[in-house]
Amino acid sequence: MSEWWAYRPGDFLMFAPRTYWRLFELHNQASWPAPWLLGLAGLAALWLLWRRPASWRVLALGLAMAWAGVGWYFLQGRYAAVFWVMHWWAWAFLAQALLLLALVASPALKAVPAGPRRRGGLLLLAWAVLGQPMLAVLAGRPMMQAEIIGLAPDPTVIATFGLLLCTAPASGAWRCLWWTSWLVATGWCALSAATLWTMGSSQGWVPAIAALCALVLRLRCRPGPGEAAGLAVPPARG
Repeated sequence: MSEWWAYRPGDFLMFAPRTYWRLFELHNQASWPAPWLLGLAGLAALWLLWRRPASWRVLALGLAMAWAGVGWYFLQGRYAAVFWVMHWWAWAFLAQALLLLALVASPALKAVPAGPRRRGGLLLLAWAVLGQPMLAVLAGRPMMQAEIIGLAPDPTVIATFGLLLCTAPASGAWRCLWWTSWLVATGWCALSAATLWTMGSSQGWVPAIAALCALVLRLRCRPGPGEAAGLAVPPARG
């Protein structure tokens, strides 16, 4: 028996890279024309959030349904067949859907005003809708293997970072739920990045950089007093 230190991370991978990307192709084919419809819905949600920050609840509701759908139909229905850990992550995705629904109903969660944090959130949303699907073409794979928001986990998670950056909790209890949602998204990005790197794919940098950028924006661009309510702080009067 070979020594354990002779093994490489790739030796523990339960599937080939071709099998991994084939999962997205089969999922997109089975759900057709959902890839196009979800892409258009993502563009509409991005435009609405850009024009009307208070409309974040519409996007949150859509993402809640997306997390539930990805967890049940993709992770549990397809990915778990080649990677048993996805059985547990499917439940985590369903729990995240419930968290987002709770945040939708929260009166203490408001949109943040215009600024670097909100712009960063919108950019992450734009990447999830437009940039992530194009990675398949850039990597030389067929467009049918593209990762579509609402069908694939990575763009759905990155879009959630964008949503969370565009909102701010105003009370302790809701702040706990908000951060829990953030931690679930971060955990998935860590797993996805590690899986892609193990497969030898440079695409692993995408979820890693998305999670890091979101965290930096959150820590460096905190809304000030009054801004968490979605209102600019009034200037001091002399």
